[in-house]
Amino acid sequence: MTPFTYARAADAATAVRQGAMAGAKYLGGGTNLVDLMREGIEHPNALIDVTALSATIDEGEDGSLIIGAAAKNTTLAADPRIRRRYPVLSRAILAGASAQIRNMATVGGNILQRTRCRYFYDDAAACNKRKPGAGCDAVGGFNRYHAILGASVACVATHPSDMCVALAALDATVQVAGPNASRTIAFMDFHRLPGGTPERETLLETGELVVGVTVPALPFATRSTYRKIRDRASYAFALVSVAAALDLGEDRRIRDIRLALGGVAHKPWRAFAAEAALRGQPLTETAIRAAAETELADAVPLRDNGFKIELAKRAIVSVLTELGGDKP
Repeated sequence: MTPFTYARAADAATAVRQGAMAGAKYLGGGTNLVDLMREGIEHPNALIDVTALSATIDEGEDGSLIIGAAAKNTTLAADPRIRRRYPVLSRAILAGASAQIRNMATVGGNILQRTRCRYFYDDAAACNKRKPGAGCDAVGGFNRYHAILGASVACVATHPSDMCVALAALDATVQVAGPNASRTIAFMDFHRLPGGTPERETLLETGELVVGVTVPALPFATRSTYRKIRDRASYAFALVSVAAALDLGEDRRIRDIRLALGGVAHKPWRAFAAEAALRGQPLTETAIRAAAETELADAVPLRDNGFKIELAKRAIVSVLTELGGDKP
């Protein structure tokens, strides 16, 4: 392990000033970064502890919820306002990892966690994300868990977070502090697709720090849920997951909808094509299936993960039918 210094920042301004030095990394709960350091993947020469940042969950004047980056995953999932107004978010967090990890993990850290691709963790394997230009052994290797949407020849890894799939569906924004200015980034723009530079996973620039997340008021999100399909029921990453919120009229036509997928791409995948296809349509299995077909039309399977295409379609149908009040 590379020797490193440690400093605990009292506020965001101090953290950003300390984080601007070359080789510095921000440390929250440490549930991902410390593992990566142990595995020899991350080599920071300075750790800036940011657990003193805001951990509050406040309500904005517009009805939004403003979540501090240092808020623990457990706290967020248990907050009565989250459970009542955004059950999809609470359920997504509870579907991720173990209770012990959720007790340590922060919201900011969850957003910034890196892929769990086995080739990324194996220093004997070729991985463009770990070593740009090395190649990607996952393309021709065991790729059951890898991407079917938005991938490239350089990288087929998937984003591991459950929470982020829900935040993508809810039109959240990320508040960022930096050496020069603060800015707000739409959640759907925050994570990058791999293209030719899979080592660049977000829009963050050097020294920038996530200080909070805002979830806008979305009245119909009270009718929302998260479904995670995985190989085992405990402590496993998603093969496919679905976050959905549904606004259903008395005539059972879909007035509005939010839909996002996990386990299928390098970032949380907002299903814009399926949403557009469903607005104004009756909530029927035929209409949902057609929308799912539209969303997955560009999916590209690898040797071991072609099943994900049909699995994602069926999951979308099942989740939206459940939200509509009928059994799938």
